[in-house]
Amino acid sequence: MSAAKKILTKAKKATLTLLGFICVVIGIIGIVVPGLPTTVFMIIAAWLFSISNPRFEKWLLGLPKIGPAVSNFREGLGMPRRAKFFALSSIFIFTALATTLIIENLFVRLLVVGVAIVGIWYILVRVPTREKITGRN
Repeated sequence: MSAAKKILTKAKKATLTLLGFICVVIGIIGIVVPGLPTTVFMIIAAWLFSISNPRFEKWLLGLPKIGPAVSNFREGLGMPRRAKFFALSSIFIFTALATTLIIENLFVRLLVVGVAIVGIWYILVRVPTREKITGRN
């Protein structure tokens, strides 16, 4: 491998690792900010770490609350019913508060409502509920 390819490979890995940590930080912020997802950013971070730095991927998958959620997603197990309910209600409450109390521009209000509708649809239709998959209704 030439020196230029090694440098490019190192730069690519460093960039992907940095992006992974940015996703981790956004995910941590999402723990306390309603409407900002946590697990999605942790899943993206795990994917970036799997490409760039398996040690950080192992660290992320070993976190007590986040690791199992990322592993369940990777295995196609979906979200627990309680997590789905919490995610949907957070999106709804955040959207209602933002569009009535914070956002004044009509276009931005419609944009936020549109994104919320897509998010709610995605969670309801595309994300499986774990209890349904494992048969624990």
